[in-house]
Amino acid sequence: MNIHQFLLILNARKKTILATLLVTVALALGWSLVQPKTYKATASVLLNYKGVDPLTGLAVPSQLMPGYMATQIDIIGSKNVARRVVETLHLAQSPGVAQQFNAATEGRGDVRDWLADLLLKKLEIQPSRESSVVEISFKGADPQFAAAVANAFADEYQRITVQLKTDPMKKTSSYFNEQTRQLRDNLEAAQARLSKYQQEKGIVSLDNNRADVELQRLNDLSAQLVAAQAAAMEGSSRAQVAGGGLNSPDVANNGLIQSLRVGLSSAEGKLADTASRYGRNHPQYQAAQAEVNKLRGELNAALANVSRSVGNNAAVLRARESELRQAVAEQKARVLELNRARDELGVLLKDLDSAQRAFDAASQRFSQTRIEAQSEQSEVAILNPAVAPIDPSAPRILLNTLVSILIGTVLGVGLAMLLELLNRPIRSSADLKDMLGIPVLGTIDWKAAPRPRGLRALMAPRRLLRLN
Repeated sequence: MNIHQFLLILNARKKTILATLLVTVALALGWSLVQPKTYKATASVLLNYKGVDPLTGLAVPSQLMPGYMATQIDIIGSKNVARRVVETLHLAQSPGVAQQFNAATEGRGDVRDWLADLLLKKLEIQPSRESSVVEISFKGADPQFAAAVANAFADEYQRITVQLKTDPMKKTSSYFNEQTRQLRDNLEAAQARLSKYQQEKGIVSLDNNRADVELQRLNDLSAQLVAAQAAAMEGSSRAQVAGGGLNSPDVANNGLIQSLRVGLSSAEGKLADTASRYGRNHPQYQAAQAEVNKLRGELNAALANVSRSVGNNAAVLRARESELRQAVAEQKARVLELNRARDELGVLLKDLDSAQRAFDAASQRFSQTRIEAQSEQSEVAILNPAVAPIDPSAPRILLNTLVSILIGTVLGVGLAMLLELLNRPIRSSADLKDMLGIPVLGTIDWKAAPRPRGLRALMAPRRLLRLN
């Protein structure tokens, strides 16, 4: 079928098409007039779509932003918000509503849930494409009721956003409160262990001055021990040499021994001179002999005293060395004990520091969550509250008429094509060729004579009579 055949069919079935169109338009117009008037009230709310928390100033990750608007739309259209609207407007307390509920559900279920479902069926949520504004619309037969429901949805949505934000923060705040109490107990226990350890070890200060003093004392004692060991070795050597008599340096350098030696030499010289002059029994010889014996005895006593003094000095030096060695060992043990105590103290200090940091972090987080739980700031602001509409939003007579014209035209054309398929007449040479399968040699155009109109129509019967 080509365009020419299609136009021929339309021309032939124009009455059918026109009748279908008129019937469709009439039905649509009648349906539009019969339908009750519906009023649509719209409230506009503005969302904080910047992704910044007004309390903490933290930014929401960018990957969570695309789903923010869809989430808010789901919240507005949730049954929880609808139940809040029912409770706010006291819709369930109306006797007529109770009767309608019993008639519709036979008393099964909750009237609030039933009303919430009815409200959600007439609710429209339309987000803006280029902004963060969401329009909440409600359709109803009463314009005042439609505006009240739209505003109630906007208000309850604003309240539930605050509740959805504060309820988790309240639970988190309670959790951090318990954790803070436990961490405070841990901090106090760590402080008690540190204090007890300080009392047991006698540690007054937590700095390293005491360790430095003890280490310096150990170094001093070590230096004294080295000096005492050298002195003791020298004293022992001098004591051994002092046992040799006059060859000892201590003996040779002693003034008393030197004077006694000089006196003994003089007395011996005098004794030799006396012996050459007198005999042994001579009083002068005996006196000289007695003086020599006396000086020799004094020299031997002085030598014994010097040797004894050198030995005593060596013994004193060895005793001093032994005392210093013991003092160094005790000081070394004290320094080691102090180092061990300092290491254990360092562990306790680290435990205390860790407990302090954990307590501070938990306290800071607890303070923040407690402030967030008490915050009543909402991310939603009502931009335009709904007002009672003056003109109804439905039915739209002009739009329905235009749509019915379009639908009627399509139905008329479809009906014409259906009739044409059921009873296919020959309307052109192409139809004849298609039906018979033979070529058409020629066509004769015949047009009926136009019917007379007006006066000619009245005179036409007289002409026929005359011709007859």
